This record gives sequence, structure tokens and C-alpha cells, in this order.
Amino acid sequence: MVFWIVTAFIAFAAALLLAMILVRARELGEPAAAYDLRVYRQQLREVDKDLARGVIVEADAERIRTEISRRILAADAQLQKRKSGPAQPKGLSLVFAGAMALLITGGTLGVYWQLGAPGYGDLGLEDRIRLAGERAENRPSQAEAEADVPALPKPQVEEGYVQLVEQLRKTAGERADDPQGQALLAQHEANLGNFKAAYEAKENYIRLANGQVNARDFTELAELRIMAAGGYVSPEAQTDLRKARAIDPEHGPARYYWGLMLGQIGRPDLAYREWAETLRSGPAEAPWIQGIQGQIEEMAFRAGVQHRPITPGGGSAPAALPGPSTEQMEGAAELSAEEQQEMIRGMVTRLSDRLASEGGSADEWARLIGALSVLGDTDRARTIYDEARTVFSADPEALALIDTIAAQAGLAE
Repeated sequence: MVFWIVTAFIAFAAALLLAMILVRARELGEPAAAYDLRVYRQQLREVDKDLARGVIVEADAERIRTEISRRILAADAQLQKRKSGPAQPKGLSLVFAGAMALLITGGTLGVYWQLGAPGYGDLGLEDRIRLAGERAENRPSQAEAEADVPALPKPQVEEGYVQLVEQLRKTAGERADDPQGQALLAQHEANLGNFKAAYEAKENYIRLANGQVNARDFTELAELRIMAAGGYVSPEAQTDLRKARAIDPEHGPARYYWGLMLGQIGRPDLAYREWAETLRSGPAEAPWIQGIQGQIEEMAFRAGVQHRPITPGGGSAPAALPGPSTEQMEGAAELSAEEQQEMIRGMVTRLSDRLASEGGSADEWARLIGALSVLGDTDRARTIYDEARTVFSADPEALALIDTIAAQAGLAE
């Protein structure tokens, strides 16, 4: 109620000010004729002085006085006409001023009633972070999101291609233990716009690959889920992205979709930071870079950040967080599932030891919490989360990042 009273008072005050200007019809400055009169009278005095000094003769003085007097009479007539001219209709002015006051006041309140959020209280940073965490935990599942997506038009393809895909489905069904067949099926189902069938085939491929998967595979699985849900990053897609980032923290497509997810759950500040760092990492021609460039200004606006153009691949980003090198990733592809898991645990352990002995940034603590949750070490992840909150207790921005990651991992209460 207080909000409505204050808003109505401000709108009425503005309308009243405009109405007073209309009614009083005030005019700034003086008429030009009044200035002319002062000049002409000064000229008459100058004529008398010039005559006394002998600069002009009496005949010339009389002729000049006559001309100046004629001009004085003309200026005085203009001034009198201005004062006695028709006045602004007072009644009409009052009616118009009242109508304008009602229009401004009523229009302001009406527009807010339609476009605003009456009764919605102010939210501090802590409340917004808490709501973002709740939104991350309680948002719709993949199945629920797919149920709400309207049917999309299928891409136009040749009939022969459709028949080939049908044959591939039959073959993949007969060879249910062939990972390559599932990978091909996922690709071609996506080409036909059958994204649900595509991500189901991709899931089968990952299951059958016996650990011979990388960050790209999990990101592609997440992407297919997102496309099936109409652009929505579901909890299932988020889990796939978290696995991809645990394997390769600098994987560009995963970082793009991670930022998209952060924006959807109400954390555009973290999304903007993720996208800005991804832009700086490049490369400029990458498709995910173009996707970020098309949306980062809107994300910056939502985050309340003044966005400045970022050159892709400019190298001005903060130092990348420690992660596996390209050689390590190539070598990991040749390891068994157990060996890959052991490799990841080794990297997580080294990161944990370094943070315990040397400290580190909030991003590194958040990475450790997320990696531990992916590995299923929930108790240790919760311990690290509690320790991180103590370390960064005086840094609200760092706490916001850590709380969000913990909420996404199901650790925050």
C-alpha cells in the first residue's frame, strides 16, 4: 500500500507542476519593445549631449529627435498592444490541466498495474542467490520440459535418406551392443529432428563405450537433451555438462551451455562471467563463440554489468584454472573406464591438496566441490563446501559462486 501511495504522489506532483505552467502561462524574459524603448530614450539623451559639445547643429539635433520620437511611439504602441491583447482562456486552461493531471496519474498507475509486479517486495542479493538455488533444485525435469514443447516442423530431407535412417534403426536395434551403431543412429536421428531418439541413442553409445568417452560426448548428449526440450537446460542435461567439465574444464561448448543454464536459473552474473571468459579463450571462429556473442549483451543487462566488446581469443582472460593438458586428454582416451576414473580422482586430489596448503580462488574451490559431487564423494564435497564458506566469508561474490555450485550439486540446504 505504501508503494501505491508514494507512486501516486510522485505522478500527481509531476502532473501538478505541468498544470501550473499551463494555467499561469508564465513567460520568461521581457518583450522586445520594452528593450527598444530604453535604447531610444538613451539615444535622446545622447543627442542633447552631442549638441552641447558642438558635435551637431540645432537643425540636425531636431531632425534626429523627431526620428527617435517616432520610433519611441511605435515601440510603445507595440508594448501596449502586447499587454492588452487577448489572454489565454482560463477556463479552458483549467479543464485541460485537470485532464492532463488525471491522464498522467491514472496512466502511470494503470501501466504499472499491467506491466509491473504489484506487491512484489525488493530482493537483496542473499535472497536472490537463495531463490536461484531453489530454482536450480526444483526446476522441471527433462521429461516435463519435453511434454511442454510444441511439435516442431521436421526438416525437409530426401525420401531415400529417410529410408536409410529407418534401415539404420533396424540394424542398431539388432546390434544393441554395438556402440558405433548407436553413435551413427544418434547423429542421423538428430538430422531428422528426432532429438529424443537421438539422445537416447547417444546415452546407449556412452554406456557401451566402456569409458572410452570424452568431454565432447557428454556435451553432445547434453546438447541433444537441450534441443529436445526447446532450448531448456534440464537437470539431466546439467549433469551431463558437469561430467564434461570435470573431464575438460575448458571445453567451449560445455562452457556455453553451462552459462545458458546459469542464466535460466536466475544467476546471470555467473553466466556473464562464464561467457566472458569463454570469449577470451576463443577461438574466434568456433560456433559456440558466435552463440555467446549473440546473447552476451542481454546477459550483461540482466546481470547489471556494463558490457564492453570482447575480442574472441584475445588472451586477456584470467589464467585458466589447472586442468588436464591436451596430451593428457588424448592419453585418457586410450585408458579403461577404471583408469580414467582414477586419473580424474588423481587430479581432484592434487587440486584439493594445493588448496589446503596454498589456498586458491573461489573458482577453484567451486570446481573442486563440483568434481567431488560428480565422483559421488558427497561427504567430502560437503566438507569442502563448509571450508570454502569459512575461507570466503568476507567475499560476498565468492560466496555467491560457491553457494550456487553447491546448490547445483545438491549440497546446500
